[in-house]
Amino acid sequence: MAASNPRQAEVSRKTNETEISVTVDLDGGGRSEISTGVGFFDHMLDQLSRHSLIDMKVSAIGDLHIDDHHTVEDCGIAIGQAIARALGDRRGITRYASLDLAMDEALTRAAVDVSGRPFLVWQVTFPSAKIGTFDTELVREFFQALAQNAGITLHVTNLYGGNSHHIAETCFKAVARVLRAALSPDPRQFNVIPSSKGTLNG
Repeated sequence: MAASNPRQAEVSRKTNETEISVTVDLDGGGRSEISTGVGFFDHMLDQLSRHSLIDMKVSAIGDLHIDDHHTVEDCGIAIGQAIARALGDRRGITRYASLDLAMDEALTRAAVDVSGRPFLVWQVTFPSAKIGTFDTELVREFFQALAQNAGITLHVTNLYGGNSHHIAETCFKAVARVLRAALSPDPRQFNVIPSSKGTLNG
């Protein structure tokens, strides 16, 4: 699939609040170049790329003098749009995946359906409002924007954990791993859209 039809895309998005450029290669090796101006978020996007094996370049300039919200949300929008473009008609993908991911005391479950129908179920509570200077509520905002714009159904549940950094990191790593599995080519349906409807674009 990758050799004959490269699953790559580029998205540029500019508003009065942010200016963002994203490139993705769904058949990469997990290499990333991330610069958003938000240190913790850069770390999480690096984990998303590394564990999904999606090569990802993200450059963002945002109104960080206000707060991190617009930058984080708009990166989710742009990354989601890039993934959707790179997928094309979603022919030959595995489509479904789920995983429990552990990190020290934290355990998070993620499940995805690359369905063309965006939906987020978010059952994650953080014990603190911030990780350093980063607002923990922005983790959900990122995944909401990602799911909506990538056209995926995404369920994320933190089963337990006591450290906000660990909880956030398990969310990003778990989502990365299910994307890695669900976006992978299915060798038994190499050129087939995995839907009885014949479409995964809504």
